[in-house]
Amino acid sequence: MLTVIILQNLESGGAPHSSQLSVPNKRWHYAFVYIYCSRALLSVFKDSLPDKKDASFVDVDLKPDIKSNVDQATLTKLVEERKIESLQNIGGVSKVASTLETNVECGIQGGVEDIVRRREAFGSNKYKTPPTKSFFHFVVEEFKDHSILINLVSAASSLAFGIKENGIKQGWYDGGSIFVALFLVIVVSAAFHFRQNRQFDKLTEASNKIQIDAVKAGRRQQISIFEIVVGDVIFLKIGDQVPADGLFLDGHSLQVDESSMTGESDRVEVNCSHPFLLSGTKVIDGNARMLVTSVGMNTKWGEMMSSISSRNTNHQTPLQTRLKELTSSIGKLGLVVAFHVLIILFYRYFTGNIKDENGNKEFNGSTTKVYDILNAVVGILAAAITIVEVVTPKGFPMAVKLTQIYSMKKMMADRAMVRKLSACETIGSITTICIDKTGTLTMNKMKVTKFWPGKAPATYTSIAPYILELLQEGVALNTTGSVYRPTSGCKIEFSGSPTEQAILSWAVQELNMEIEQLTQSCKILYVEAFNSQKKRSGVITRRKTDNTIHVHWKGAAEMILKMCSSYYDDSGITKDLDDSEKMKFEQRIQGMAASSLRCIAFAHKQISKEDQEHDMEQKKIEEDGLTLLGLVGIKDLCRPGVKKAVEDCQNAGVNIKMITGDNVFTAKAIATEYGILRFDQDMSGAVVEGIEFRNYTLEERMEKVDKICVMASSSSFDKLLMVECLKQKGHVVAVTGDGTNDAPALKEADVGLSMGIQGTEVAKESSDIVILDDNFASVAKILRWGRCVYKNIQKFIQFQLTVNVAAITINLVAVIYVSKGPLTGVQLLWVNVITHTLGALALATEKPTKELMKKPPVGRTEPLITNIMWRNLLAQALYQIIVLLTLQFKGESIFGVTKKVNDTLIFNTFVLCQVFNEFNARKLEKKNVFKGIHRNKSFLGIIAITIVLQVVMVEFLKKFAGTERLNWGQWVECIGFGIVSWPIGWIVKWIPIPKRPFLSCLNMKKMQGLLTPFSFRLKTSLRLIGV
Repeated sequence: MLTVIILQNLESGGAPHSSQLSVPNKRWHYAFVYIYCSRALLSVFKDSLPDKKDASFVDVDLKPDIKSNVDQATLTKLVEERKIESLQNIGGVSKVASTLETNVECGIQGGVEDIVRRREAFGSNKYKTPPTKSFFHFVVEEFKDHSILINLVSAASSLAFGIKENGIKQGWYDGGSIFVALFLVIVVSAAFHFRQNRQFDKLTEASNKIQIDAVKAGRRQQISIFEIVVGDVIFLKIGDQVPADGLFLDGHSLQVDESSMTGESDRVEVNCSHPFLLSGTKVIDGNARMLVTSVGMNTKWGEMMSSISSRNTNHQTPLQTRLKELTSSIGKLGLVVAFHVLIILFYRYFTGNIKDENGNKEFNGSTTKVYDILNAVVGILAAAITIVEVVTPKGFPMAVKLTQIYSMKKMMADRAMVRKLSACETIGSITTICIDKTGTLTMNKMKVTKFWPGKAPATYTSIAPYILELLQEGVALNTTGSVYRPTSGCKIEFSGSPTEQAILSWAVQELNMEIEQLTQSCKILYVEAFNSQKKRSGVITRRKTDNTIHVHWKGAAEMILKMCSSYYDDSGITKDLDDSEKMKFEQRIQGMAASSLRCIAFAHKQISKEDQEHDMEQKKIEEDGLTLLGLVGIKDLCRPGVKKAVEDCQNAGVNIKMITGDNVFTAKAIATEYGILRFDQDMSGAVVEGIEFRNYTLEERMEKVDKICVMASSSSFDKLLMVECLKQKGHVVAVTGDGTNDAPALKEADVGLSMGIQGTEVAKESSDIVILDDNFASVAKILRWGRCVYKNIQKFIQFQLTVNVAAITINLVAVIYVSKGPLTGVQLLWVNVITHTLGALALATEKPTKELMKKPPVGRTEPLITNIMWRNLLAQALYQIIVLLTLQFKGESIFGVTKKVNDTLIFNTFVLCQVFNEFNARKLEKKNVFKGIHRNKSFLGIIAITIVLQVVMVEFLKKFAGTERLNWGQWVECIGFGIVSWPIGWIVKWIPIPKRPFLSCLNMKKMQGLLTPFSFRLKTSLRLIGV
């Protein structure tokens, strides 16, 4: 009917009649009429069409072409430019959410297909990282070693002279053998570094897996930040790092620190008028929900992190730097010695004092051929290079890296994730640990066990309905947690902090609280979020039924009690809270605290609209004249095994200091329960409150800090003060922390230990090690691993320096007297493989023993190379020098062998001495070096491999290694020389040595200051080796 009317109107308006039009024009006329009619019909029925789909995400049909609904570049630009006008032009946050097909209350559907489509459309929340370094990269790195290049030149010269002198069939052996040996050394070393790099990459990847709360299909759950997709609804709280770019949906008092992105350290308030959140910024106050609009490389943070990751981050730890300088200094010593040897040999050669095998002078003035002179010069240079090679302990950096990576892997198995390699070294020197109570000593699984609505404990059935309603409102509206009731009738899920979960669980199960009903019946007007300094949180609400305005406070009982002037008894009658009544409540709070309960109080006040408007203008909530609703006592279950861990640390000479925000009575009870405080100790000065410690003068703090065992009612600033004082007193300090405010103390400490479960991202970033299970027993385990790292490195240093001292002495004497070292280039390279690579693998992977926790910590003053190590290595080096020089000069006559066989005996004896000395290096002090060896299969395996390869070198690679086959008797002789190192090692450990370092005994006071675990200078290196 409507179409007919429109057609009539068109015709009456002077439009040409269809009979007057040609056929093509008729067609255009009908098309025009059809389009006009369609538009008219649409305008008529437009108001009756639904504006939008149902709010429930169930009806949302996520199309495969979701990207066509919104442009990623627009979303990225929207947040980066942060112009509210641009957001309003496209319809605001709600329009962006609907475009991304997100329900702001229930989140996205979160199914597999949904996630895949969103990732295909907008990308994943990962930034580009440089490709893993290939094996070939490490091969190239090996060629940057000057000693490798020098050996290559030497091998090339030897090959050229050998072929010229003996022809290609026989002349290639010497030079070719060196080339093959160099190839093996390069491949073995490159393979080692390649494997360690892969392991380190895996550990780094694991450390970046951060968990955050998100809502999907109406259910709040924890997901990895890498699983976030565009459209997700994310929960943010104090300490979180914003994981992606997004828009503020709702929240309270949200403030972020954008210094990581903008360089400005000012707090930025985020709300509906400024809803933009940048990835990489940190939440420093409040809480909120955000809508994710850009992820991964579509954010500035992703681009920045990708560029940072592309740089070379191969930084060295303090111990690596120290050992590298020691290696460099010893190498310089080798160069000095080699230079003098070079001068001596050139002088002896050109003066005719060097003779060949037939007793003839090698240099006869002008009659000597140029070729012979060049050959002799190359030989002299090779002898000098040998000196440098044997004296330089290039295995130190490898041993340090190996033991660090190995310990990192083992610490991960013990629930500790190392974020900074240097912490592997430092943790072993810890003298004091400052720990939190909640979560570290306790399980952080809380439960309300006591409820006091008035003067006496009561159940919810005996409480007046009005008081019950106020309590339910105080719990439901003043919380950062949530309650999820599955439709299938499964167990109710509570989310939030452990304290919030305990209170919500109590209110739902004991007070029959209906949180959805309460949140719908009241409107939240203003929120003051909880933080560790205020120890309370408040909220202003308006009831929709009668428009009355109410203030609710919740927090530490002693803090809330000070704000109250009255209280409700269990029958709902308001009574004055005078000083005597307040004292009774304080005694009740102290009684709960003495029972190791955390006491939380609820308070309420009804205010006028004028007061509410004034409070919101001042951005504060009424803090006085409140009425106390009741007290709850929350029990935090004790962790099993923690008391034993505390005892182990104390036996190891490590002081344990508990720093907690709980009141002094709770702190005392917990500290006594775990053995931090003992019944027989002097309590004067052992327990202080934060404000008391804060008000001490600097001199008083320095005087009393060692005696303090417990600091209660403390703030993060008090913890920082404690750390600073302890460090000034010479302690090596570890600190545990989980809050954003703990970040300064975690950074200041020698080792910062953050909590993996309760710790904020700010705390984790400020720490060196993350305790994944928040358990102090894990702290005790990593302390043992840290000591093991330090001890393993000392074992390898002793082993390596024994080889160096023996080798340089033997080669120096041999070169000066016979113009040639006892070891060929190939043999020398093989010795390097044994000491540098296989020795590091054998000794740097020793597991920690119980004995490590029975000794005092190393601290800052003990030298890396101790008197015990000097005693052990000098005794073994002296024995090897005597044996090998005897073989060098008298071996042929003693054993009746040829020079070639004698040289093989020297080589074989030298290698076997190192093999047997590896057993001695396992125990620096203990006489029984075989204790626990059956449990170290890697050590036994490496020893077996070394012996097998040595047999192959001597018996089957004669031309390659320059050796002669040995008979059974000669093998027994070599083994005998090697095995004598065991009784020598046992005997020298009976020799008493002073605890005071040798260098200080020589009155070298300046040296003592240099020999710390964390500082090193060149002179220290030279003097450490006796120069």
